[in-house]
Amino acid sequence: MTERRVAIVTGAGSGIGRALTHMLAADGCAVVALGRSLAPLETLREELAERAEIAPLAADVTEDDAPARAAALAVERFGRLDWLVNNAGVGKPLPVDETTDEILDFFLNVHLRAPFRFCREALARMADGGAIVNLASSFALIGGLRGGAYSAAKSGIIGLSKHMAAQYGPRGIRTNVVAPGVLETPMTAYAWDNARFQRMNFDMTPLNRTGTAEDAAHAIHFLLSDAARFINGQILAVDGGWTSTKFLAESAITARALDDLR
Repeated sequence: MTERRVAIVTGAGSGIGRALTHMLAADGCAVVALGRSLAPLETLREELAERAEIAPLAADVTEDDAPARAAALAVERFGRLDWLVNNAGVGKPLPVDETTDEILDFFLNVHLRAPFRFCREALARMADGGAIVNLASSFALIGGLRGGAYSAAKSGIIGLSKHMAAQYGPRGIRTNVVAPGVLETPMTAYAWDNARFQRMNFDMTPLNRTGTAEDAAHAIHFLLSDAARFINGQILAVDGGWTSTKFLAESAITARALDDLR
């Protein structure tokens, strides 16, 4: 990436979004860094001040004016918009039978409606030849427990992205999806040490380490870059092989049932 580009990254204050903003800044890319709290965004701006320009924007992605504010800031501050990364998200989904209408609306708003609206706004401002990366999830690729509204919304992101790849490909605008598995980020911290969570995730992943925010950020960074200039409408799972293999660690094969561990 030699030419300066301008990106909008949602959920930039922590986790994948923060890691990606660091990578983009290393390339000299200007970033509109959007997050719900201003403080971590200001910290990010200060950390990267000598590498690139970061424009913090404190907003909830579900706010009606958030997409327009982000796109306008990119154009007014930096003169253009090249890339959009819809990364903001929330966790702790429930099974369908435990999901109220309010919970359903919440997950659909954050994970599908907001990205749709950010895409729509960005497309009106984005130069031909731009790129969009939407974040889905391994739980949109394979059936899993407790997915509920989260899985439904993330599956919708895949459908949206494939449509956009076809519709806007003639403009040279590429749309791709990164589908992270369970990564060690603030969103998963609540369950990280839970025995059942570890069995379902760590023991079923062939690679012998856990995934990080940087792992997903590297995949997004690649899909935005010119190195991926002929990649469009694809889903890149960043999950250590969790969704594409039927693996079980030797320690899990010989372990006692969870009920016996309590």
